[in-house]
This record gives sequence, C-alpha cells and structure tokens, in this order.
Amino acid sequence: MNLFDKFQLGLPYADFIAKYANDGQKQRWQQVHAQVQLTPAQRELLGLFRRETNVLCLAGAWCGDCINQCPIFEHFAGAAPVIKVRYLDRDEHADVQRVLQINGGNRVPVLVFFSEDGQETARYGERTLSTFRAMAQQLTGAACPTGIIQKDDPLLVQVTQDWLNEFERVQWLLRLSPRLRQKHGD
Repeated sequence: MNLFDKFQLGLPYADFIAKYANDGQKQRWQQVHAQVQLTPAQRELLGLFRRETNVLCLAGAWCGDCINQCPIFEHFAGAAPVIKVRYLDRDEHADVQRVLQINGGNRVPVLVFFSEDGQETARYGERTLSTFRAMAQQLTGAACPTGIIQKDDPLLVQVTQDWLNEFERVQWLLRLSPRLRQKHGD
C-alpha cells in the first residue's frame, strides 16, 4: 500500500473534526487546542523548518489520545507552513489501520511523515514517552518511581515537547538527506 496516496485523501484538521466528531467531541478538541501553548523557543525552532513535511495522521475523533495530541500538530503547522498535516479516520480506512498497527493492535494517533515527493521518512505514535511515564507512575505508584517526571511541568507541555522532538528529528532527516540536498542545491 502506498501511504502517500492515502495522505492525499486525508482531510485538514477542521474538516476532519467537522466530519467525524459529534458536538461533545468537537468541544473537547477545541478545549485542548486552546490549551496548547508553544513557547517562544518552540516557535522559533519551527520557524527554522525549511523542508516540506507531509504528515498523515491516522486518528479517531472519539479517541481521547487523539483529542489530547492532534491539536498540538495544528499548532506546529501554524508555526511552520512547510508542515502539512492530513487526517484519516481509523475506522473508515481499515486498510491503513491494519498497516499502521502498533504492537499488534489498532492504535491512534499514528503519524507517518513524508518528504515533499512522497518518500516515507518516519512513523510515530500512539503515545509519547512522557505519557507512558505518567501512566507507569499511576500504575506502579510510589513503589517504583521513575524520577523522570517533573511535577511542575504539566503533561500537555511535556507531550508537546515530545512531539516537537519527533517533528524536529524528521526535519533534520529531510534537511540533511543527500537526495534532497542535491535537489535543492543546499
């Protein structure tokens, strides 16, 4: 399966929510979108992105993980016009869902990053490291603290940085690609 073809079928953020979310879900998506705040340093970094990055996001409007993470991607795209995110509904695109399973299961959100000419560059999902650390701490309690989570750093802030790290990694992969450097003369 050519996942870049599926990217072409994806919907922009607002269209995805309008088509797939019910009123309660729309409200939750809007609340999280309003809570995401990029720092000046994060905005500056995103402003340095030069390579077009096409991002396919397999998601579900009903999914709490999607509601808590996908608005972050829209803030990135707003700060870096070279980032183009398109959303596919997991249930409507069962063929993509099967290809993007994680650990043998259907998970969302899952992102697939592509170069400007449709070459797959990376995949990442469903939850970030900070989310898993917080979940592990809740599960294991004080008997097994990781010592990594900073209590004064809200989880949304941590998750935003986790995702930015992956978007930056992909940007550097694209910027330093010999194929793309030759194409762009840089």
